[in-house]
Order: sequence, then structure tokens, then C-alpha cells
Amino acid sequence: MLDALRKGAGTWVAKIFIALLILSFAVWGIADIFRNFGNNVVAKVGDTEISVADFDLAYRRELNAVSRQIGRPLSTTEGAQFGVPQQVLARMIAEAAMNDMAADMKLGISDDELRRMIQENPAFQRPGGGYDRNSLVQLLRANGISEDDFVREQRLLSGRQQIAGALTDNIKTPEAMLSAFNIFENETRTVRYIAVPPSAAGEIPAPTDEALQSFYETRKEDFRAPEYRSLSILQLLPQSLAKPDEVTDEEARKAYDRAGNRFRTVEQRRVLQMPFPDSAAAEAAAAELAAGTKTFAQLMEERGLKDSDVNLGLMAKDKFLDPAIAEAAFSLPERGVSGAVQGRFTTVILEVAGIQPEAVRPFDEVKAELKQEIALEKAEQDVQDLHDEIEDARAGGATLAEVAGRFSLTTSEIPAVDSNGRDDAGQPVTLPDADGLLGDAFESDVGIENNPLPLGQRGFVWFDVTKVTPARDRELSEVRDAVVQAWTEKERDQKLLNLSADMATRVRGGETLDAVAAAAGLEVKTSDSFKRNGQPAGLPQEAVEEAFSGPSGTVLDTMGADGGRLVMVVDSVSAPAFFREEESIKQIDTQISEQLSASLLNLVINKVEADKGVEINQQALQLVIGGPSQN
Repeated sequence: MLDALRKGAGTWVAKIFIALLILSFAVWGIADIFRNFGNNVVAKVGDTEISVADFDLAYRRELNAVSRQIGRPLSTTEGAQFGVPQQVLARMIAEAAMNDMAADMKLGISDDELRRMIQENPAFQRPGGGYDRNSLVQLLRANGISEDDFVREQRLLSGRQQIAGALTDNIKTPEAMLSAFNIFENETRTVRYIAVPPSAAGEIPAPTDEALQSFYETRKEDFRAPEYRSLSILQLLPQSLAKPDEVTDEEARKAYDRAGNRFRTVEQRRVLQMPFPDSAAAEAAAAELAAGTKTFAQLMEERGLKDSDVNLGLMAKDKFLDPAIAEAAFSLPERGVSGAVQGRFTTVILEVAGIQPEAVRPFDEVKAELKQEIALEKAEQDVQDLHDEIEDARAGGATLAEVAGRFSLTTSEIPAVDSNGRDDAGQPVTLPDADGLLGDAFESDVGIENNPLPLGQRGFVWFDVTKVTPARDRELSEVRDAVVQAWTEKERDQKLLNLSADMATRVRGGETLDAVAAAAGLEVKTSDSFKRNGQPAGLPQEAVEEAFSGPSGTVLDTMGADGGRLVMVVDSVSAPAFFREEESIKQIDTQISEQLSASLLNLVINKVEADKGVEINQQALQLVIGGPSQN
């Protein structure tokens, strides 16, 4: 992408400009279709044109970038659905506006300065420093850009940078604004609060039939039965077709002989490794071991080491990071102790705590496993062949049930499933793990032949919608328990709200928070100090936001945790110190300055577009993005 080629070629102003160009440009739908320009132009600002070729190249580079992010190729049509053309065209129109403005102002750059700018670009430097023309050529070739086009674009970029620099260089955040942002970001508060639990509402009596019916009538939508689909599903997997009993011993034996070291387990050893600060200490300890005056365990105890400090676990020789230690460990007998071993990073003494010898699993032990694998390999081809036969049968009008009978397969029936994958009792339905199955089922209908979906790595799944049950309002008798629960929760919430509101009113009226809490049999707690983005214990996010809604002494009644309520009093407010040179404030200053610069630049670009006019050739545009042309 051109942006990648420009990286490092401009000032920080240019970087801000490039990063934020796609913002604030309402270019879609505001321009007329070209009437007097050729089909090779996709848009025009003033006298500056954007060619179809340039737009196509920029659009495809952006598609490639998005494709890398999502992990699969993205077509031009899909890119249009994601809004990529609008973003690319907005950026190019903004650049065209700047280019036209630069031309009017006769801004430019000398050939020598342009050459210097290109040669100093970090993307074109040798590893040891200095300009590397081959890097430029390779990068241009990889991006499908000619050298002449690149030089032309760099010249235009220089003009845009001059305008951006003149507008935004040395923009400084007003101190009052910076101080306000600092307070907003770093002010800390504490609150004293009463946590009113749901149990404070007491017992909620059962509703009368009239009250329940009235409640239900106002909430019918909450208890509405969703649309359900009945599905017939046919799965085709290698596992279901595999017939390991038909695989002969001879076939399995041949596979065993071809397996090489697959069934061989190399020798592994459990090694205890005791490190020493230097070679002299290790040699002295090794001498004590050799003389029999101390054991490995006694040396560990002396040095305050536990088994977990020295146990390397069961390891093969090639898993050791240090070859010297591996050689020493595998030269010892079981329970053998080494002398001082000079490792790559330290000197150690080793003890072999256990040996698991090399072993080869015999044929008879793995025969069934091999037969299953061979059967699966055969079944994978059978799946593809059967897939084609099933598709031919479906094309001939056969139902899934008829297909299953013809090929000795079995369908599974799903009596009812909603769009969230639940049955009519609200329980999860077990469906084949095929991406898009449920969505496709709800886009289909009874009698429609649906395409098979991939299942696993080698399988397929077909489905038919056999019945559609429309969404409907349920009778109260069908959902009575759920309605009673919802009514009870509403009544409890209202009682809690009344209780906490009364407490807050009393505190505002002059009673102390402690007296109000004591009267309710509750306790007063004090929060830790917190900022706006903090999450102190006992305070949900909504309560944190409320705590910053007024000065010290503000009384608040808000939602608490786990369905309870909170009655809070803002206890302390601590304004942060303000030193413009302090590092955190410098960061805020930089962010605001960049945003002010970008905002100013956007205003200028919008004004240029409005004065000079923006025209879009919709027909040429649609040819590039693959959609229908608009006339």
C-alpha cells in the first residue's frame, strides 16, 4: 500500500493526516454522477482526478490488508459489504482535495529534495545503513507500482505535508483544557455507602390472578414463543463409513512397517540437577560424594533445596537444552551421581533418579489402531464419492429420507429448534457442528433444496426444513411460572428502590448515614480511593459513574451488586496536581494536540471539497467493486 511506502517519509503531522483522513468525510451520496468525463475516472475534486486504475489498485491493497487480518481472501463484493470502498474512496478524495489545494498554491519540492526524501526513507535502507535501491525496486514490484508513479506520488505527498505542517505545526493545547482533561482523567474519590441487599425487601407475597394477568398483558412480548423449525438432518462423515473389521492383518502389518519410529518410545530419564555458584564449590561437593561422606540428598538439604528445585522431570536426551548436561545424564546408571559438570550457564551435579528404557509397541498392541486409521483413509474417498451421488439424487428430487434409504444412511430429526439453538422447552438442541447450519435453516423453508455444508475436515451435512412453526403469543397458563418469577422480581426491585430512596431522602434531610444504616440493621462501608475508570470492591461501574456526578457530600441512590441497591455519600474528592511537564500530563497533551491538529485538518479538507465540488462516477466505481452500476 502507498501508506506503507510512505512510512517514515514524513513528519508526525503527515502520520496524523494519513491515519485520520478517513474520518469526517461524508462523500457518499453527496456528489453527482460524472456526465462529461471519461470512464477512466472514478472521482474528481476541483481539477484533480482520481483514475479508475489508481482506485482499483488502492482498493485491492486494502482488501489484501483486511484479508490478512481475517485469515482468508476477501472478494471485491465482500469488501463492498464491509464498507471498504467508502473508506478507500474517502481517503483518496481527501488526498485529491489536498493535492488540488497544493496545486493552486503552487507548492512543490525540488528534484534534489525529493531524491533525498526517498533515499532517507527507512524502508529503503541497508541493514548496515545507507540507501538500497534494490529494496525500493522490490517493494514497488511487490505492490504493483511503477517507479514513475511512486515518484509522482511522493511529490504530491510533499505538497500535502507542507499544507498540513503549515496548519498544524506548533499547535498547543490550551492550559485550561489540559487541566480539565487531567482532572477528568486523574481525579480520585472515596464514598461511604450502605449496601442494601435484595433480602432487605423481605418476603414478596404471591400475586393475585388479576395482578398476574395484568402484568402479563403488559409484558407479553417477553414471553412470546419464537419461531421454530423442524429439521431433517443427514450427516456424512468418514467415521460413520469406516469399516475397520474389513481391513486385513496384512494391510495393517504393511502400515506398521512403514510407520518408522512412530511406535518407538526413546529412552527417558528423570534427572535431579543441583546447580552451584562456581566450579570450585561444585568440585568440592563432588569430592564429598565420591568419598561417600555425603549423599546427594544431604547436599540438597545443606543447600536448602527441595525436590521441586532440582527435579527436571522425565526427559529424552534431545529435550535437554544443554548438550553437556544431556551427555552426562545419559552416561550414568540409575541412581548414579555425576561429578561436577560444566554446563553452558552454570556448573551442576546430577543424579539419575529413574530410567524409562526405550520401547517399541508391538504390532499386536497397535493393530486395531492401524486398522481404524486405514479404514478412515478409505472412508474419506468413499465420503467424496457418496457426496457426489447424494447430490445427483437430490438434483433428481429425492428427499433426505429417500436418499438415506437408498444409501443405507440414517437421518436425525429435530422436532423444534429456534434461532438460538433451543427447543420449545428452552433446552439446548444438539446439532451437527457445521458452520452456518442454524442460520441457513432459518433462511430456508419447507420444500427448498439446501446446499450441503462442510462438517469437520472431510464430512458433509444436508438438511431439510420439514416444518415452520410461526412465532406466537403464549397463553398465560403456558408460562405462568416464568411470569410469576418476573412479577416477583419486579415487586422486589420496586420495594428495594423505595427503601433505598427513603434512606437517601433521610440522609439528604440531615440524618447521618450511620444512623440510617443502623435503623435498617445494615452497616456503612468506605470504599478505596478510585478514578472514573476504576473498579473498587463493592461498587459496580454504574455506581462509580454516579460517584463523579456531584461534589463532596452528594447523596446518591443507585444500583448495587447482585440485584441490590446502594445509598452512597461522596466522602472525599482529591483533585490531581497539575504540572504540564509531568509525564502522564505530557501524554494527555500529546493526544489532545494530535486530535486538535486532525480536527483542524479535517475542517480545511471539508471546506476545500465543498468549494471545489466532489464528483463521483458511480458507474466506474461499481465496475471496480463488483456491484450493480447506478444510472
